[in-house]
Amino acid sequence: MGIPAASASVARQWPSSAPIGPTAASPLAHAASRCRCWTLSREAASACVFPEVSSRSDTACVVAMGTAQLLLRRASFLLTPSLLLRRNPVHSSLFQARAAMAADAASQFQKIQIQREDTTFDAYVVGKENAPGVVVLQEWWGVDYEVKNHAIHISQIGDGYRALIPDLYRGKVALEVAEAQHLMDGLDWQGAIKDIQASVKWLKENGSSKVGVTGYCMGGALAIASGVLVPEVDAVVAFYGTPSSELADPSKAQAPIQAHFGELDSFVGFADVTAAKSLEEKLKSTGVSHEVHI
Repeated sequence: MGIPAASASVARQWPSSAPIGPTAASPLAHAASRCRCWTLSREAASACVFPEVSSRSDTACVVAMGTAQLLLRRASFLLTPSLLLRRNPVHSSLFQARAAMAADAASQFQKIQIQREDTTFDAYVVGKENAPGVVVLQEWWGVDYEVKNHAIHISQIGDGYRALIPDLYRGKVALEVAEAQHLMDGLDWQGAIKDIQASVKWLKENGSSKVGVTGYCMGGALAIASGVLVPEVDAVVAFYGTPSSELADPSKAQAPIQAHFGELDSFVGFADVTAAKSLEEKLKSTGVSHEVHI
């Protein structure tokens, strides 16, 4: 899979000093596999569009500057041996630091409520009004400070974007792996797609002429699914996640899709190399512009 000119400066990197982390048999193997990531240069992040379909996605297809740095920060945090059993120890200076960062991130957002069908959900908006919009989807942890930091970075790229995070877990945020797994297992995936569609519509009704969707892990899978199921989506950038065949068939994608995967990711069938290559084959049959990077 060649890297097109628009993304030529993408360089994958896993720091040699980072701990290896748990084995595949460990209950934390899934969380560790999320952290094998790459770095993006400022030029690559700014240029990450589909030039051949610029009328549709020039202003919507965005990869956040700083995504790699945040992911690497999470990697070193999650895989530190003393923290393998607890992501967020309650009685520690680390917890206090994270809480402070969460408060700082939260202060930059406008909390809104979005109505869809017979339900209402919270969402968090940051960025310039009337700018192109990006729906930012959470990982399995929920709407924590890290996904908020991603949204802040996205909103500051170039001339500015308006980023919106829908709260798919309805206020719940996991602190430990087992809790995150429980929340993801209980997610109404079809309902989450409806939340995404309502979020895209809200942005378009409030000044964003184009709206893209990006997400990480669970959110990556949902982002790709939205490119299949939500006609209002203008472009998708997904990180290490693919939707189940029951949720969405990528061979029926309607929006341009760019997907990123870690070559050491061991989440079989969801984010490993085989899943990435399978996604690419399905996208080839769509006729829409696509890029798959491993």
